[in-house]
Amino acid sequence: MSDETITVADVSDGTGGESGLSAGTPISLPVVEILTGRGFITGKSGSGKSNTASVVIEKLLSNSFPVLIVDSDGEYYGLKEEFEILHVGADEECDIQVSSEHAGKIASLALEENVPIILDVSGYLDEDEASDLIRETARQLFAKEKKLKKPFLMLVEECHEYIPEGAGMDKTGKTLIKIGKRGRKHGLGIVGISQRPADVKKDFITQCDWLCWHRLTWDNDTKVVSRILGNDYGEAIEDMDDGEAFLMTDWAESIRRVQFHRKQTFDAGATPGLDDFERPDLKSVSGDLVSELQTITDERERTESELADLRQELDKKDQRIIQLERELEEARDMSEMADTFAQALLQKADAPYRGGTGRSPGGDPTVPGPGSHDGSAPEPQRRDGDAAFGRPPADDQAELHDYEEPTTPADGTPGPAQAANGVDERDGDAAASEDAEEQVAAATATVADNGTAAATVEGSDAAGDAGDAGSDASDERVRSAVPPTDGVDISPARSRSGFDGVEDAAAFLDGDELRHREAVVAGVARAVESLEGVTRGMLGAYRRAGRTTPVEAHRAADGSGDRRYAYARNKVLRRAGFVEHRSRGEYAYTLPALVRRVYGEHTDEQDLVEVIAEIEARAGLDPDVAP
Repeated sequence: MSDETITVADVSDGTGGESGLSAGTPISLPVVEILTGRGFITGKSGSGKSNTASVVIEKLLSNSFPVLIVDSDGEYYGLKEEFEILHVGADEECDIQVSSEHAGKIASLALEENVPIILDVSGYLDEDEASDLIRETARQLFAKEKKLKKPFLMLVEECHEYIPEGAGMDKTGKTLIKIGKRGRKHGLGIVGISQRPADVKKDFITQCDWLCWHRLTWDNDTKVVSRILGNDYGEAIEDMDDGEAFLMTDWAESIRRVQFHRKQTFDAGATPGLDDFERPDLKSVSGDLVSELQTITDERERTESELADLRQELDKKDQRIIQLERELEEARDMSEMADTFAQALLQKADAPYRGGTGRSPGGDPTVPGPGSHDGSAPEPQRRDGDAAFGRPPADDQAELHDYEEPTTPADGTPGPAQAANGVDERDGDAAASEDAEEQVAAATATVADNGTAAATVEGSDAAGDAGDAGSDASDERVRSAVPPTDGVDISPARSRSGFDGVEDAAAFLDGDELRHREAVVAGVARAVESLEGVTRGMLGAYRRAGRTTPVEAHRAADGSGDRRYAYARNKVLRRAGFVEHRSRGEYAYTLPALVRRVYGEHTDEQDLVEVIAEIEARAGLDPDVAP
């Protein structure tokens, strides 16, 4: 095989050659030098460089020497008119579409099964994908040739895109340079083709064994010719005819001016004319070759499909995680709002009824407020379960709540009339008398173990301000405020809510955070549940009766029916906005009205009814459930 040659051109009669051969003398190239060496073919567009490459390939294929062509412009498929070449790439015109995953199989077909291959990268929209395919195929060829050591030629069109002069060479260019430097010893040759020699890395050009210089006209390119061949050639190359070239080889001593033969197969790279384009009949390759590559394609598509399914499943899980995190955050927000609501009620419950500052969380309980005692009587001590919200008293005998009942004038006439809007209409003396009654209801009493009792009135200044009209009744009430207790200490209680009515409570509760249904339900239900048992039982009695007196509600809640205790507990419910005074000592159940103020403007009537029912059920106020 070492003596085999291929004839590709004839000596030209133009000036500039130094061969000493007469015009028309055939020029042959040694096959082994072409297959294993490094070549460079250059010339401006239309000068014949692609024709020269095609003639060399046609001669090699005619002698059953396989090659691999990296086709950047899709102009070599015309070789299929005469030869069975596997055409792979990205276009539908290719025998099969391939990617870098096919590189190993492509190299195996070319080297091990002698299959000539056109690696058409003109159809790849992604330049990186095309570059990856070229690089991986070249790497696989180089790796396999280290073992096979079989003469094989790789031809690369537009090589300046991969091995440029100056900076910008990527991994693909470095792989091609590696083949140019070390491929020869393994049997792997490479030929670069470019219309711009000035843009091709000079280290590659100067290492080539054979070079063909077609017509060049640009100064930078002719300077390259002058630097490598000489000034005479740099001037003469501008006047070369189509197909003419200066042929420079390591196996010949002179530079020859030659005319390359015309290619025999369809010229797919020719400039289109006005005539209709007729695509020739192309030879098909064996179906087995395509099927081997198709197996890789199918496996890749299956893998991509599985990856897509996994990504989709992962996306769903990620979305579910985001949803759960959002729901968890909303649940935390609702819980925090409910806690804030309950804490607000508890703080309100610790405020004094008249003129005091109450206890703030974390404050010093020993510091008296504006309404504290002056030392004439012992300061009432809080007992375990002091607050109506959260810390209930043990029973009615353990703590005397602020006594409250409708005022009846001294002359025995009926109490104040009920206005049309449900608010008592009181004047002068009647109003003052009722204010005095409320001060008596705030009286404190401490009974010593020996049965004696001392009483003082909390907020006496406020009682004095009520006027002379109620002073006598107030004094009389103080003297009779201490019931018989058989020696048991009875400590008075301040208002546990701090609300002056439903409007005050609703105004306090109103806020954006309570527009959430769960926050409203949890907050109101928790406030009701925090009431002491008998007090909560009274609220249930109001719920069932709709309207009744505190004494009747107290008895219905298994209380003693004592007026003092009944009205003290009733005051807690009234101040929280759960009940409202109507007329003649009767109070009405108003928890639904409170919820309507808090939540009604943010929902429709049906939802509001459901919210009220849910609160009553959760707090144990449902009429079908025993208190």
